[in-house]
Amino acid sequence: MAYDVARVRGLIPSLGDGWVHLDPQAGMQIPDAVSRSVSTAFRASSSSSSSTGRHLSSQRSAGIVTAAREAVADLVGGDPAGVVLGSDRAVLLAWLAESLSSRLGLGTGLVLSRLDEEANIAPWLRVASRYGARVRWAEVEIETCELPSWQFTELVEPTTRLVALTAASSIVGSAPAVRAAADCIHEVGGLIVVDAIGAAPYAHVDVGELGADVVAVNATSWGGPQVGALVFRDPTMLERIPSMSLNPHARGPERLEVGGHQFALLAGLTTSIDFLAGLEETATGTRRQRLETSISSLQDYHDQLFEYLMRSLDALPLVTVIGRSPIRVPTLSFTVAGMTADKVAAHLADNRIATFSGPGVGGRLLDALGVNDEGGAITIGLAPYTTRYEIDQLVKHLSSLS
Repeated sequence: MAYDVARVRGLIPSLGDGWVHLDPQAGMQIPDAVSRSVSTAFRASSSSSSSTGRHLSSQRSAGIVTAAREAVADLVGGDPAGVVLGSDRAVLLAWLAESLSSRLGLGTGLVLSRLDEEANIAPWLRVASRYGARVRWAEVEIETCELPSWQFTELVEPTTRLVALTAASSIVGSAPAVRAAADCIHEVGGLIVVDAIGAAPYAHVDVGELGADVVAVNATSWGGPQVGALVFRDPTMLERIPSMSLNPHARGPERLEVGGHQFALLAGLTTSIDFLAGLEETATGTRRQRLETSISSLQDYHDQLFEYLMRSLDALPLVTVIGRSPIRVPTLSFTVAGMTADKVAAHLADNRIATFSGPGVGGRLLDALGVNDEGGAITIGLAPYTTRYEIDQLVKHLSSLS
């Protein structure tokens, strides 16, 4: 059965605002089911209630946390016992870096990537600076924005303790060979932390297939609430690293969960993953199986739509698409000759087209490519609700710039 984008759009009320939403990097539009789930959970219990204790509200909160761990585990093929929940994946990565800081002392090293977002760079740089670990960088190919996997055989040394790498860039779409990097760092007994915010929901994320020791996700990237998660491939690792919790008796995922949970948002997290699993109406089986079916259907739809987007942009003489990695997710950045990104974004916004741009967008990647020196770039992406008509609107108003 063909992917039914009209059905999906009908489940997301905010799409009736008259705007073309091509900015999923800023957070995908939220399905009505997710909003209702959050609202219902807020009404049913106190947001400050504990998930421990015998009170009915505590039991309800504990059930919400358990369901959220199970849903995230299904999304990435992990174990619920290894799912750490928090307010944002950037916050969780910062706490993870603090916990692993004792491994990154003088005489050790870590490898970072220019393709990554700052959330998976800044915490590791802080720790390296504090304890004297050597930082080495995996660089992108300027023409294609690929991240060649052969680099890791040279970058990873016997003293390297950690690799931090994205599963896919939310700026240029490139999807590096994470498994190759994982194999290199595991040979020397190190760890790899993978930021999958740019990959979900575009790809089948599997913590085992990636070879990742830790995978980070954020629910906003697939239309969920502002909740992040870390998934440990081996849940017992949580007992072997220093605890960051304010509870001296914390066990398992709680050892990296600083502060209390927003239970209503966690209820929305679970619903958002169920929504992903139902993108393909014919999907059956377990939630993990339905996720695989739905994401495969979405990929087929996006493959055709993204090809149309690329052809349409290539037909515009003033537009230059940045990078053309053959292995990618359907997001990209582009420039318009003679205009800064801010001016292009303002023109598109005047015509009710939302894009992703502004100070800091693209960070180190666009700095390394020299794009920010020339006025920056506009970043756009497809979402489960994007249509060909919306791409036509983008192209139409970009054409008017000439």
